Amino acid sequence: MDLDLSNQTILVTGASRGIGRAAAEALADTGATVAVHYGRSEDAAAEVVAACGRGARAFQADLSTLEATDALIERVVDAYGRLDALVLNAGVAVPTPLDDDTQSWGDAWAETMHVNLRAPELLCRHALDHFRSRSPSGGRIISVASRAAFRGDTPDYMTYAASKAGLVALTRSIAREFGTDGVKAFTLAPGFTRTDMAQDFIEEYGEAHATSDLALNELTEPADVAAVVVFLASGHADHATGTTVDVNAGSYVH
Repeated sequence: MDLDLSNQTILVTGASRGIGRAAAEALADTGATVAVHYGRSEDAAAEVVAACGRGARAFQADLSTLEATDALIERVVDAYGRLDALVLNAGVAVPTPLDDDTQSWGDAWAETMHVNLRAPELLCRHALDHFRSRSPSGGRIISVASRAAFRGDTPDYMTYAASKAGLVALTRSIAREFGTDGVKAFTLAPGFTRTDMAQDFIEEYGEAHATSDLALNELTEPADVAAVVVFLASGHADHATGTTVDVNAGSYVH
């Protein structure tokens, strides 16, 4: 099977580390031109751009603000003249202990929902406008959600689970309603993956807790998720639009 993405320009959010970085580099390895989004890690983003080559550029945007989020798609299209796929990877996992005061609780919920759900919604809105203008070629949206969207999470991370469940519903709605415009939308649902975000949880609960329910012998790596991103972006799975692909080492099957 030929996975040649040399005719595609793809925006990956949160591409300076973890799953986003692995996805950006894997997409570039198959020929794609990658727009590397980052929030704060300018040096890390520059490393990813250098690793990707092929016209890759870095795009800074704070996805916790409406203004920066609102402008990102237009900036990428202005830079390249086109956008073929959007990989919604950026996310935060802010703990929300039940015994937090109401202000801290509310702030954590607001940040999590904005980055994990409101930002994707706004990015999808602008991407859909662009993709529909290119109908029938359209475009693809690949959302990196979480198994937590389906099985829930620990009490401190209910916020994260709720935001990712919203992302799943958003992606499925797009798949159902915009297919006739050539838009395909997919969800990935990783479990624990060896990233900086997961490391915070591992340090709190221990790696044994993170791996105790895996069907495999090792923790999922970012490259395991990136390989699925590449396949979905390639167009070989377009008739699976609307689907969710579990990448969680068999820890949750639904």
